Amino acid sequence: MTNNIDWANLPFGYVKTDYNVRCYYRNGAWGEIETCSEETIPLHMAATCLHYGQEAFEGLKAYRCPDGKVRVFRSDENAARLQSTCRGILMPELPTERFNEMVDRAVRLNERWIPPYESGATLYIRPLLIGTGAQVGVRPSEEYLFLIFVTPVGPYFKGGFSSNPYVITRSHDRSAPLGTGIYKVGGNYAASLYANREAHDKGYACEFYLDAKEKKYIDECGAANFFGIRDNTYFTPESTSILPSITNKSLMQVARDLGMKVERRPIPVEELATFEEAGACGTAAVISPVSYIDDEETGTRYDFGPEAGPWSRKLFDTLRGIQYGIIEDKHHWTRVVIG
Repeated sequence: MTNNIDWANLPFGYVKTDYNVRCYYRNGAWGEIETCSEETIPLHMAATCLHYGQEAFEGLKAYRCPDGKVRVFRSDENAARLQSTCRGILMPELPTERFNEMVDRAVRLNERWIPPYESGATLYIRPLLIGTGAQVGVRPSEEYLFLIFVTPVGPYFKGGFSSNPYVITRSHDRSAPLGTGIYKVGGNYAASLYANREAHDKGYACEFYLDAKEKKYIDECGAANFFGIRDNTYFTPESTSILPSITNKSLMQVARDLGMKVERRPIPVEELATFEEAGACGTAAVISPVSYIDDEETGTRYDFGPEAGPWSRKLFDTLRGIQYGIIEDKHHWTRVVIG
């Protein structure tokens, strides 16, 4: 069976595929992996995911490569981050082996939905863990559902690897220093919706967050990590409210491999003026170069140029090359799922 999809013009959105995979946690243990073709979930109206935010998700991709194989990228890191989130909001941890087994099964069952190489599209993998047990009091659930669905997606930002403008928001915080910012939970994204809409209404691609406590330091580019480059050095913020991006972690290692220095530390907002290049990084876009960042409160524009800088391009090309099996995977980040 074939798909009549215009891969080159596919948006970053949901497309129905053939199967998803599910696993239930009941009576203190994870059950067997199940294959399902339904898009809906039978859910109790008092489920803790609906009332108390016991919900976590991940995002990773499968790549159809020029050698004919299909690879996934650093799924062990996604499993570890999900486990960290589980510890943070009191959900049972899914073993890494089970996580990878379900990722592989979801990809293989939906092989016909994996976009062709060089189409500009990829297969996005969405693991989701929710509390399904009925509770009225504020306490953890005793039952959970872990599922993985996949969907083919185009670039997160229109134009793919092209520069985008951002605006600093001081009227909203995505997360707090001792809150859930380091966990990948839906509440953090709900907290970003208003500021994101404001940024779009003003003509920006995304909002840009400062630290919630003092509004002095860089936190995140919308839902992505930030990096800046100057003097052959890759800078990225260190904060207790920033989600640990697997893409950023990978880019830091790639930067070292390419001979760059790496500094991860608190970065004052004024330091933006010193960077030669800047970017947002994450699974969806890999790298989205930043053209400029406006600070409406001070009237300052931090300008990085209308095109991606040379280091941003080299980092992007190298990481994508590893993901597609074109460049040597010397850190053993990819795993062949099909082929």
